[in-house]
Amino acid sequence: MTSLVSGTVLAAMDHRLHQIEGLFILIPVSLGMRGNIFGALSARLGTAIHSGLFEVTRRRSGVLYQNVYSTTALTVGTAVAAAVLAKGSAAAVGQSTVPVWDFIVISLVGALLSSGFVLGFTVLLSVQSFRRGWDLDSVGAVLVTVVGDIVTLPCILVATFLSGLHYVTLGLGILFLLIGIAATVGGMATGNLLARRIVRESFPVLVLAALLDVLAGVVVQPRVQGLFRTFPAFLVFLPGFLENTGALGSILAARLGSKLHLGAIRPRVRPDAVALLDGTIVALLGAFIYVLSAVTSLVVAGAEGKTAPSVGLFLAVCLLAGALALGCAAAIGYYAAIATYRFGLDPDNHTIPLVTSGMDLIGVICLVVALVALGVT
Repeated sequence: MTSLVSGTVLAAMDHRLHQIEGLFILIPVSLGMRGNIFGALSARLGTAIHSGLFEVTRRRSGVLYQNVYSTTALTVGTAVAAAVLAKGSAAAVGQSTVPVWDFIVISLVGALLSSGFVLGFTVLLSVQSFRRGWDLDSVGAVLVTVVGDIVTLPCILVATFLSGLHYVTLGLGILFLLIGIAATVGGMATGNLLARRIVRESFPVLVLAALLDVLAGVVVQPRVQGLFRTFPAFLVFLPGFLENTGALGSILAARLGSKLHLGAIRPRVRPDAVALLDGTIVALLGAFIYVLSAVTSLVVAGAEGKTAPSVGLFLAVCLLAGALALGCAAAIGYYAAIATYRFGLDPDNHTIPLVTSGMDLIGVICLVVALVALGVT
């Protein structure tokens, strides 16, 4: 339900999307990075709770401190990397955008503003899960993604007002580029062993995830002028669709990661019965969530005067796209978990970024496929 806030904000941002060339390319990656970074943080802390390593302390040697430190370094570094990738990808396909410095300023300022909220929420949720006996793997990825999506779009909107200020934007862009490089190098060289491992393992996969998110934006950007102006109701549906698909895949990935660490499942090509049970639970949740998301998106769009195709066609598009996307999310979540585990890596550092960002791109493609298959575009 709260994902409708993101859709409403995105639909209300259409004037800025047209004023700042290429801004939509930054939307999926900005949303995706919050879920990628903090969803992975939640998964790592969930595993620490399950394995008895978690404790509420500010000691620099503690699991909590080192996770917060590494998450902060990754937030700064990946925000700058995402901006550069967004500009490069747009240029590669011939799409016109604002200068790279504008992208860097918008991306990093939006990331810092939103990440402060999401980091505080994730730490609080982890502490409460530890004290109350909640399964963080079942609630963390969803709630963190929801909070991230709610706060990120307004923060991006605020950050856009620093764009186009000529020498101010240029100076800030260069400064932020240097800060992003310093944060990444510092995280990879820190003396805190756990934090160093997290940054070294996470940064490459987060850059790959950012590239997938950017490509999702590149896919959507040409349709801002066409389909989404004709039927803006799909703009209301889009953030929740991507968020829910990524969240469902992240639940599966987080549960599988903890089970692999604890030896409850084996890293086999053919899933164990326990893994199949987790997949079935996620599929049932998905069937309910996509119906709810489609119906509520139509209600909100109607209340705001946003046009949509017929009710039946809108629901058919949403459900077909959801079925395609959820199947892809489950496959990515499972095989990313067992592949990273077999290579001696921590699945908690890799699976959620791959699932959420992979689904930002594949989810957009699934939505486009559904639109074309059902004759909407």
